[in-house]
Amino acid sequence: MNATTRFAAIFAASALAASAVAAQPASATKTTDAAPAASTVTDSTRKDSTKASEKTPPAAASYAPQIGIRRMRPVDQRGINVFETQKRDAVPYNGFKLEWGGAFTQQFQNLDHSNTAAPRMSGTTNLNALVPIGAGFNNAVANLYLNAQLAPGIRVAMTSYMSSRHHNEMWVKDGYLLVDESPIKIAALEKIMEYVTIKAGHFEINYGDAHFRRTDNGNAMYNPLVGNYILDAFTTQIGGEVLVRKGAFLAMGGVTGGEVRGVVRTPEKRSPAFLGKIGFDKQFSENLRVRLTGSMISQTRSANNTLYTGDRAGSRYYSVMDSTTSTEAAQAWSGAIQPGFASSVHANVINPFIKFGGLELFGNFETAKGRAATETAARQWKQNVYEATYRFLNDQLFVAGRYNTAKGSLRGINNEVELDRSHFGGGWFLTHNIMLKGEYVTQKYNKFPTTDLRNGGKFNGFVVEGVVAF
Repeated sequence: MNATTRFAAIFAASALAASAVAAQPASATKTTDAAPAASTVTDSTRKDSTKASEKTPPAAASYAPQIGIRRMRPVDQRGINVFETQKRDAVPYNGFKLEWGGAFTQQFQNLDHSNTAAPRMSGTTNLNALVPIGAGFNNAVANLYLNAQLAPGIRVAMTSYMSSRHHNEMWVKDGYLLVDESPIKIAALEKIMEYVTIKAGHFEINYGDAHFRRTDNGNAMYNPLVGNYILDAFTTQIGGEVLVRKGAFLAMGGVTGGEVRGVVRTPEKRSPAFLGKIGFDKQFSENLRVRLTGSMISQTRSANNTLYTGDRAGSRYYSVMDSTTSTEAAQAWSGAIQPGFASSVHANVINPFIKFGGLELFGNFETAKGRAATETAARQWKQNVYEATYRFLNDQLFVAGRYNTAKGSLRGINNEVELDRSHFGGGWFLTHNIMLKGEYVTQKYNKFPTTDLRNGGKFNGFVVEGVVAF
């Protein structure tokens, strides 16, 4: 079954489920002081009549903090289904403004794992034995946000990881300048800036749409499930992006260094990384929104390209498929696959998104080729993701499912390996700022050599996660 057929099958099954739910009597009634649904706030900004949305601000939420900085994605429930930050909004400019925010997440994990790898002995130690794991709490992780409005249409943003799985110490994730209006009063430039947004600095690159829906360390509000993808295309890099929007259409071009760190040594190992994105995003009616984007990134030389190794926070599934000899710090990305494209990478991804009432369908169809510095030939990975979410009771409750497959070549393994992961779960927004969710997850490792620890590998179980963001 190809990617298009599978996505259509998920769409049909989810639509039937949504119809069944819609046919039931309403169990809750909206009141004037109830917090508005996230889709009411976020999806309305995608309508073509942007000037009207500036004049008519969305209804105030009783528990949601007021946003004082223009064109900023809320870190709470109101940020769900916001992709690129909107070009216009209802927040007025009242001079310089500084705002702080935060997000933190605590998990309870109950996962089990197993493998069928042949013993690989070092003295009396079997290097292919899995470390025993059991039920328990993972360390809490947290983000700190600093945003400043410097001028009309000009703001800066900085995110710091106060704690993460991979780092005990606090460190800066990103910091960048975003320009949405011309700082110079020239009519031609002001006209151009009605359609253009410029981002410059050290930022989360706009490759694909999955990075808008993933869990980012302490902030898990946008992700309807717990884990991210098997191949997690997420990184921060230094450079610039130019985004052009006209009506429902968008196009983006960017240039970065291709690496998390800024380095000037060994210039012979480096070349620019080029980014591109085109898309369509339209709110056809109050109940129907359709978005389709295609993205690419290409870098021919790099000392350490980080497209698939840029999540410095670590994965969500702790210690799964880890050896008894490994340390937690060395295996911060357990459950994920890092293909090892450090020297060069050429990747593209297509992301369809459909929202019909409370039903959301999202897909991620990705192909990547690359190599490490010691390799002469490129290897390839392909990843497909099919995701369905249904939100109900004024978007306070939701259920979700995701099926993720990935196959490709790893260094040192002659054949292609395959992985598949299934998640099923749901959650509850107590307020716009507080969410409780959980999932049952199963992941399998196929076609790994018998001498590889991941041969016949599998992990499964449930994870419960509490999230606060403001």
